[in-house]
Amino acid sequence: MLTQAIFYLFAAVLVTSALLVITVKNPVHAALFLVLAFFSSAAVWMLLHAEFLAIALVLVYVGAVMVLFLFVVMMLDINLAPLREGFARYLPLGLGIAILMVATMGMVVRSGQFGAENIAAETAAGASNTRELGMALFTDFLYPFEIAGAVLLVAIVAAISLTMRKKSREPRTPRAELQVAVRSEDRIRIVKMAGEDKDGRW
Repeated sequence: MLTQAIFYLFAAVLVTSALLVITVKNPVHAALFLVLAFFSSAAVWMLLHAEFLAIALVLVYVGAVMVLFLFVVMMLDINLAPLREGFARYLPLGLGIAILMVATMGMVVRSGQFGAENIAAETAAGASNTRELGMALFTDFLYPFEIAGAVLLVAIVAAISLTMRKKSREPRTPRAELQVAVRSEDRIRIVKMAGEDKDGRW
């Protein structure tokens, strides 16, 4: 009974914070509400005995990604007027997608794979899902795991190469021998022009 009450508490906080993310006007407040939503999701996963997913959500998203989001949001001058216009324009489409997602999740939950009896059967054996996940990654799914790591490495190298600019053939560093050998005639051009009087005549 206590576990169920805690679940409903964190679920209510999660839903409320998720709604506030898309409804508040201040982008910084929206990012902070997203952090609260991540914490609530991690608590729900802890109740479902998914400790690895919960700690990964807190460390990766709250500890790294959201800090980057906050820096970007606080340093950029965001114009909120076009964002509000886009929110009103795409509201029907967003509501349709939200209803579709809720229906899909309801079908998955009603499938019988997420019942309390399954969780009790898994926890009765005393197995750790973190250990099981590690065993699965480094035994049955070792090659896909290594391929995913190689793909991420290639993506990092590609992102770095795209941001690097091509160097010109001539270096832009100053050359001391050319600066010493320069003459005033090469730097300054004196042009003699006829003057005009107060009446505008030359």
